[in-house]
Amino acid sequence: MFFEPPPAREDDSPAPRPGLPVWYAPPADQAGRVTLLGVVLARTPNAVITLSAITAFSTGCLLNVEVATRRHTLSADDYQALQMSLFPIMVPGLTSGRPLPEALLRFGVRFADGTKATTVGQRFERSRFTQEAPPGPCLFWLPGGMSMRSGDENAASVVPVGLWLWPLPPKEHFELAVEWPAGGVELGFTSLDGSAVAAAAERSAPYWPPES
Repeated sequence: MFFEPPPAREDDSPAPRPGLPVWYAPPADQAGRVTLLGVVLARTPNAVITLSAITAFSTGCLLNVEVATRRHTLSADDYQALQMSLFPIMVPGLTSGRPLPEALLRFGVRFADGTKATTVGQRFERSRFTQEAPPGPCLFWLPGGMSMRSGDENAASVVPVGLWLWPLPPKEHFELAVEWPAGGVELGFTSLDGSAVAAAAERSAPYWPPES
C-alpha cells in the first residue's frame, strides 16, 4: 500500500468554550415567569421606548424592552445614524473620564437604598467573562435583533433589547432609568414593583424537572 492512513495522534480539537456565567444572562435550562406588561418608558417624535414585560428567573430577571424609531422629519443620514446608535458596540467616543456620547442609549436601575447599576461601560467580549460573580447588582444589555414588521419605508423599525438584572431586585419598588440624547429622550425614571418580580421568580421552574 502506497498511501497509508496517518498515524494516530493526540486529540487536537479546540477546547470547548465556557458557557455564559450565571450572573450575565438568564439560565438556559429554566422557564421564567412573566409579570408587568406594556409600560411606556419614553416617547419622542422619533423614538418610543417600552418595557413590554419582565421575565423573572430564580437568579435574576430579564427586562424586555422594545425601542421603536421612525424617520419622521430626519434626513436619511440622520435616521441611519439614529438606528446605528441602538447598538452600543457601534457607538464611538465612549472613553473613561469623559462625558458620555449623545448617541449612547443607556439604561439603569436604582433601588430604594440608592444602590444602582447601569449598562454604561459594559464589555461585550465573551473572552473577558469570568465565572466568578462580580459584586451586584449588575445590569447587562443582551442585544436582540431587528424585528420584522409590515409597512412601507416610512414605517417604524423596532429593536428588541433584553436587560438582564442580576441578582433579583429587593422586594420593594425600584426604578428603571433611561436616557438617550440622540433620540431626544431626557433622563427619566419608571417605578417597578420588586415584590411582583420576586413572586414571579418563585414560580419559575426547570424545563426538565429532575427525575424522582
